[in-house]
Amino acid sequence: MTNPYLTLEGVSHVLPTGRVLFSKLNENFDRRATGLVGRNGVGKSVLARILAGELTPTIGRCSRSGSVHYLAQQSGPPTAGTVAALAGVQDALDALTRIEAGSSDGADFDLLAERWDLPQRLQAGLRDAGLAHLRADSPAHTLSGGEAMRVALLGAALSGAGWLILDEPSNHLDARGREDLIDQLRRWQGGLLVVSHDRELLGHMARIVELSPLGLRSHGGNYAHYAQAKARENATAEEELARRKLERQRERKILQVQRERQERRLARGQRQGREANQARILLDRQKERSQGSGGKLRQAQDARRTELDAQVRDAAGHIAPEAAIHLHAMPTPPPFSSSHGVVLFEGVRLPFGAPALRGPIDLSLHSGQRLGIAGPNGCGKSTLLKVLAGVLPPETGRVLRQAPAVYLDQHLGGLAPQQSALARLRQAAPRSDEARLRMLLAQLGLDAGKAEAPSGRLSGGERLKAALACALYADAPAQLLVLDEPSNHLDLPSLQALESMLRNYRGCLVVASHDAVFMRQIALGERLRASDTGWLLEPWPPA
Repeated sequence: MTNPYLTLEGVSHVLPTGRVLFSKLNENFDRRATGLVGRNGVGKSVLARILAGELTPTIGRCSRSGSVHYLAQQSGPPTAGTVAALAGVQDALDALTRIEAGSSDGADFDLLAERWDLPQRLQAGLRDAGLAHLRADSPAHTLSGGEAMRVALLGAALSGAGWLILDEPSNHLDARGREDLIDQLRRWQGGLLVVSHDRELLGHMARIVELSPLGLRSHGGNYAHYAQAKARENATAEEELARRKLERQRERKILQVQRERQERRLARGQRQGREANQARILLDRQKERSQGSGGKLRQAQDARRTELDAQVRDAAGHIAPEAAIHLHAMPTPPPFSSSHGVVLFEGVRLPFGAPALRGPIDLSLHSGQRLGIAGPNGCGKSTLLKVLAGVLPPETGRVLRQAPAVYLDQHLGGLAPQQSALARLRQAAPRSDEARLRMLLAQLGLDAGKAEAPSGRLSGGERLKAALACALYADAPAQLLVLDEPSNHLDLPSLQALESMLRNYRGCLVVASHDAVFMRQIALGERLRASDTGWLLEPWPPA
């Protein structure tokens, strides 16, 4: 297809609750690889489904050229189906089987769409993705989150569609998987729209489109260009709002002085008239003239105040009404002195993981140390973190932990689906009053309704914020903070707030993440890297 397009014409969408998610969106998406960004909850996934034709807008229309392959955001490993179903080719493979058995049904030929070599291409794609051990009929529930995402992305490549619409495609992928994804998208010849918070992936887009409560705004260029343009626009809008507020304040003072002068003149004229013993009728006429003059002045001043207020509202309207995500600084851990440091591994053998990486491991971490854990999916990073934090015992060896630890896993296991964020935070911080706990959650973007709702009803990003609150604001200050993929599901402003908080944390920090930009931003000092011979401790950043 020479010129694929997706076009929004006056598109609005209203949720079943009656809340308007977005309204009157007009935009054209062309062949350029485009990244769609925006705060969590603003409606990016809903808009992606509308563009893919999976959802009808409440108002307006979406037109498209060619077929669209839509990959929804993966919340975790699949629980049912096969590898072929996960790749979106199960129906086509079933049609091929029926045709080979003698079927002449036109629907089967339509499903196959001339892809006679689909089984071979699927198997070759699995092999190239490092998944040669899988077959089309392999149960999908046996796959890890990263494997499931690679299979789904392979399905996108095999789809033959004119458009790919991918929602958070780098979730669960390790560094190699992310590199392969970027290569795959670079080779793609059709239209491409990627919903993502992955700054490295967005750096390879040709255009960034931002969805906010103000609507859609297109920025030519990649993420770096968008970030610079966004910063300039925000600074200009903030300056204009400040200027309009100052102008309103200054003119209000002038108007007040004018009114006070008018009132003094009126009072002085009435007093002088009485002192001059003027006739009652003359005094009444003079009073009427003064009151008429004062009334006109008040009308003019009221009109000017209304105009000034409108100018301030207009200036404020150019700033997206987004509550800033605020993370309070974590308590500074008390002075800690121990010859063994914060945690000590002596001959530790991990219960799970790649054979060469299970151990024995000797490791000593001290207060203030900042360590990144690096390695591919399945190498044992999460197991190592759990043993470090005391969540999982070692198979053999000794772990000497000298300080309280906080562990946040990537699946947010500490949050029971039926328990609210507020209830969980009460358990973590029983000495804090409820008003403060509600304030802390609100400043993370969890209002009263979300704070009291069962955690299972929250979005992935909202659940992560709730888990972060329980980890960060517990009564006992953590001297060891262990985080497993903490950047998953966070929108860009929340991610930047988390980075700022972690840079200022003064305890021992251990973080595993495949987000290279995030790892660069949190001021690590060393990394523990998985290698063919075991775990290697290296300076950060690596040479």
